[in-house]
Amino acid sequence: MKPSIRLRVITYLFAFSASAFSGLLLAQAPELDFDFFKNEVQPIFLAKREGNVRCIQCHTRSSNFRLQGLEEHQLFWTDEQSRMNFESASQFVLAGEDPLRSRFMTHPLAADVGGDPFHGGGKHFHSQFDPEWRIMADWVAGAKVRRTPSSVAVRIIQTNAAGDDSTVIDPESNKVVGTISDIAIPHGVVGAPDGSQIYITNESMHSLDIVDARTLRVKRRIPLSGRPNNVAVTGDGSKVYVAIMEMPGSVDIIDVASMTNVKTLPVNGAIHNVYVTPDSRYAVAGSIQTRTINVIDTRTDELAWELEMSSGIRPMTFDTKADGSTRSIFVQLSGFHGFAVVDFDKREEVARIEHPAVPGEEAHLDGLQGAPAHGLAVSPDGKMLWSTSKVYSHVYIHSLPDLQEIGRVFVGQHPEWITFTPDGKRAYIGAAGDNVTYAVDAIKMETIAKIPVGQVPKRIAMVRMALD
Repeated sequence: MKPSIRLRVITYLFAFSASAFSGLLLAQAPELDFDFFKNEVQPIFLAKREGNVRCIQCHTRSSNFRLQGLEEHQLFWTDEQSRMNFESASQFVLAGEDPLRSRFMTHPLAADVGGDPFHGGGKHFHSQFDPEWRIMADWVAGAKVRRTPSSVAVRIIQTNAAGDDSTVIDPESNKVVGTISDIAIPHGVVGAPDGSQIYITNESMHSLDIVDARTLRVKRRIPLSGRPNNVAVTGDGSKVYVAIMEMPGSVDIIDVASMTNVKTLPVNGAIHNVYVTPDSRYAVAGSIQTRTINVIDTRTDELAWELEMSSGIRPMTFDTKADGSTRSIFVQLSGFHGFAVVDFDKREEVARIEHPAVPGEEAHLDGLQGAPAHGLAVSPDGKMLWSTSKVYSHVYIHSLPDLQEIGRVFVGQHPEWITFTPDGKRAYIGAAGDNVTYAVDAIKMETIAKIPVGQVPKRIAMVRMALD
């Protein structure tokens, strides 16, 4: 082969190899995922942090990274607006590379931990381990779905009905370990089964607020058909049911995957509380105004049956048969100091238990709001029913299934809802009149801690929370 031909061949092969190698690198370089940006990163721009304005308040008029503005009653960006936000943010990202090479990551990060010297909107993150900063870093690295948490902890969430926050309690230490803020008049609370997020109904904005368990910040507000009360989630975490406390009555059904309100189901009366049965076969909604229990089939999301009681429906809870199906609904009623028992299969009331006076305890009749008894829970082992009394400041404890009273515990002024730790060893009750949450040893039936919380604590729930 002549030298000139050999040189051309070598040059061609080198160019081909370089092109192939470049193509291989290009193929391996991660792409920035739009859906991850929309659902995980964008909520960070709406979050309120102490001492800082929200990102959106400045960046809607920025000449660099520009966010689309929201209309007065708009709670989140449309897909079209999200796409524009995505394109704007992507200009300041080097996908797949060290996050500290992307201006999107360094600009809001404190300078002493690798950030830029200055950000006109202030420094939002003071560590590269900040959970919000890590979410953005995952996006820069090419994440398409949120990381599976390496650790999940049990927490007690106490909503504070007269405030704009909810208190996070560690049941191991009975200490406050966090606060969920920026939700005015929080009502019901429930956690996603996988620990990824928390659902809190927002009475002020008429929304279901989805809180990221890692950051304790609102990641999405879903508009509802009216003012919400309590909330419940299915066992597989796919659907959330929201009680709408407005006549003529409805339950809003939220699809968790798309984070959208997919159906407003008409029911009989404004709904005070809604629950999902332990087997997730039914959602059970109660109305004060029409005195009805509305039972919804969760497979079809249609009303299966209803039962009219003697007075308004207040808190409810359930016990189960050996196969896990629902045996009874325990229900507290307007104006009744105790609870009634409804046979689920027969669809009728079969018993009523009235709480007796507590010797030496003064009866409190002011501010009952038509609910002398307003908190019910069945212990995780199914052997005890706990019922609070605002009249006598106690929780009454009955054995199951025979409904014999086996104990009472003082739990402060105007005790409200009850929740248990998964092992059933501790119960937690919000004392609305004292602004504390009572921790009770459920075995010894005695108070072990009084935990200061916010203003007028009422609804409470045990949740599992991802810690990273």
